[in-house]
Amino acid sequence: MAKVEKSDDQWRKELTPEQFYVLRQKGTERAFTGEYESFKGTGKFKCAGCGAVLFDSATKYNSGSGWPSFFQPADTQAIDEHRDVSHGMVRTEVTCANCGGHLGHVFPDGPRPTGLRYCINSLSLKFEGEKKG
Repeated sequence: MAKVEKSDDQWRKELTPEQFYVLRQKGTERAFTGEYESFKGTGKFKCAGCGAVLFDSATKYNSGSGWPSFFQPADTQAIDEHRDVSHGMVRTEVTCANCGGHLGHVFPDGPRPTGLRYCINSLSLKFEGEKKG
C-alpha cells in the first residue's frame, strides 16, 4: 500500500470531526465510550483514515482500561512508535505507518506472549469481519 499524504482540508472532508480530532490532532476519546471497547467479533481492525490493516481480533483482549486493547499489531510494519511527552507523562505513541494517523499508545503491562498493551482509540479503527453479540 502506498503511503497516504493528504492536507488537513482533505482529511476533514473524509473523516468525521471526532475522527479528525483523534487521527490528525492526536486527541483521545473518553474511556469506556468507544465503539470497539467491549466489542467482540472475528476479523481485522483497519485504520479509519486509510484502511491499512492494523490489528487482528485474535489479539484483542479486555484490559479494563476503557479503550480497545491488543497485545500485538497485525504486522510490525503496520504501526510506527514515537516518544510522547505530552500531558506531563512519558509514553509511547502509536501511529499508522501508512498515513501517520494517531491510534493511541502502547504500554509494557499487557498479557503474554508480548507483555504489551496497545491502547487504541475506537475512532481510529474500522472493523472488517464478523460481529458477535
